[in-house]
Amino acid sequence: MPLVNGGKIADDGFVKLAVDTPLPEGGDILMPAERFIGEADALLDRAGKVGVIWPNNRDISELVPYLGKLAVVALVFPTFRDGRAYSQARLLRERYNYRGELRATGQVLRDQFVFMLRAGFDSFEVKKQADAEAFMQTAKRYSVFYQPTGDGRITALHRRMQLRHSEGVGT
Repeated sequence: MPLVNGGKIADDGFVKLAVDTPLPEGGDILMPAERFIGEADALLDRAGKVGVIWPNNRDISELVPYLGKLAVVALVFPTFRDGRAYSQARLLRERYNYRGELRATGQVLRDQFVFMLRAGFDSFEVKKQADAEAFMQTAKRYSVFYQPTGDGRITALHRRMQLRHSEGVGT
């Protein structure tokens, strides 16, 4: 599956492990939530970065003690109609201040890219190469937004206020 990270098609340096896959001695790994929670301390002490694939029906607060040590949190969209991963992303970025890679995986559709960016996702596993290429165009299309969200961009209102302040208007 193509990975889009930072607005570009990128190689995924993480090896995905199943619940029962033997743990490699080194290298970056991405694993299911149930395995991570069961072996968290040992996994975080090994060489290499660690990431977790977190289902959208599991409480995100279980991850909080480990967020500072996780390189990637991959949130799952099991169907395009199930938006719980959006809420999880916003919680991770806004409430828990997670600054690592936040990856969208599963049913990641091109018409949802902008919404995912706004929720705080910064990487995307897409099914088709054409979707990866479309993402790059979509991400460039919008530069100003009205609503504040987890992506850290300032809103149109705040831009106007900054501009007025820098020009000395209204002070």
